Amino acid sequence: MASATTAPPPPGNLKRIVAASLIGTTIEWYDFFLYGSAAALVFNKLFFPDSDPVVGTLLSFLTYAVGFAARPLGALVFGHYGDRLGRKKLLVLSLLMMGGATFAIGLLPTHATIGSAAPVLLTVLRLVQGFALGGEWGGAVLLVSEHGDARRRGFWASWPQTGAPAGQLLATGVLSVLTAVLSDSAFGSWGWRIPFLLSGVLVIVGLWIRLSVDESPVFKQALAHAEARKAARATAAGAGGDVEKLPLVSVLRHHWRDVLVAMGARMAENISYYVITAFILVYATTSAGLSKQTALNAVLIASAVHFAAIPAWGALSDRIGRRPVYLLGAAGVGLWMFPFFWLIDTGGFGNLLLAVTVGLVLHGAMYAPQAAFFSEMFATRMRYSGASIGAQFASVAAGAPAPLIATALLDAYDDSTPIALYVIAAAVLTLIAVGVAKETRHRDLADVGPSADAEPAVSRAADPHIV
Repeated sequence: MASATTAPPPPGNLKRIVAASLIGTTIEWYDFFLYGSAAALVFNKLFFPDSDPVVGTLLSFLTYAVGFAARPLGALVFGHYGDRLGRKKLLVLSLLMMGGATFAIGLLPTHATIGSAAPVLLTVLRLVQGFALGGEWGGAVLLVSEHGDARRRGFWASWPQTGAPAGQLLATGVLSVLTAVLSDSAFGSWGWRIPFLLSGVLVIVGLWIRLSVDESPVFKQALAHAEARKAARATAAGAGGDVEKLPLVSVLRHHWRDVLVAMGARMAENISYYVITAFILVYATTSAGLSKQTALNAVLIASAVHFAAIPAWGALSDRIGRRPVYLLGAAGVGLWMFPFFWLIDTGGFGNLLLAVTVGLVLHGAMYAPQAAFFSEMFATRMRYSGASIGAQFASVAAGAPAPLIATALLDAYDDSTPIALYVIAAAVLTLIAVGVAKETRHRDLADVGPSADAEPAVSRAADPHIV
């Protein structure tokens, strides 16, 4: 039976691994969320000026959604090579791609300068961002999960997850400072470029730290095991041993149920997050009559609380399991949606802050155990592919259209009720998916399991922790 027997690494080494993953994911999420905030605030005027305000906002969010469309492709490519070449190399590449695309957006001419070519170029750069982020998440959480102490895997693996609120905090903080010190005309003319150009400095720092860490020992062990198996087959069968299958094929063969569980688990987590952090900038300013600065400040403070809550939820998942914590978060987000909008509709900053903060804390109950939960579902030689495919394919149906759907519902009904029901429906899907899954916290990630070219070494009947 697979069990949590992986030996804990030296504390100093583990902390360096966690720091490398956290800083890298923070930078990548900073880049990604910066685009989302800019899409809500200024891109409709800069790149789609011929449209009416609502259509311009929808087109702006459409380019935002394009980044999500590229994430499954990034998951396939990065997952494939990450399972063959290692986690570290692909993480360095994803950081370079994301940072380069973000820096280029800061230099991009607007519609007033080059006409329709501007939104086309913006869309291309957004595709590069999405492609890179599709490969970043799986590698970052696996690097920590496969280095970490199995008894505290939920806690340690949750730290790369804090890169999302940290990136949100950094992006929103920079935008908040700029909107506070610049006039609307100055921010719309040139101020919006500053946070995108800052990405170049952040990438240099991230690369310096990420290049200093070692490859996952669990991956190196699994790679050596696979090479030994291939050598043995080649010796037994002459020169023509079996050709190793693509990791994607092996994932769909051995872990198709796990992929579906991961996709379902992401529905409430992904949709609620982008409604709470991206769409809220539209809703608070257009329906509740609040200023951009007020909405940004609320998201800024709530993101700091979100950052602190994630490791706490991760630690709790080590004590009571991944599923109970995840189910609590999904149910909580669903129940919170109506009070969430009611509080915002009062027009007060305190109520807005309470609505966003509680929403993000409940979101953290899903997001924190997700890294360990998804990592524990898949065998080592297909773990990068499996975790990435499950997470990123779901994002196309979940986070990608969430601001678009929410904006369209608001425009059509001029009421928050359909938007709340939309998030509640996602919560129900997540409750079903996680409810039918089996608990995974006792899996040993060093257990080889099914290789990329073989049947499972441990049967499902023998190990109840294999979903």
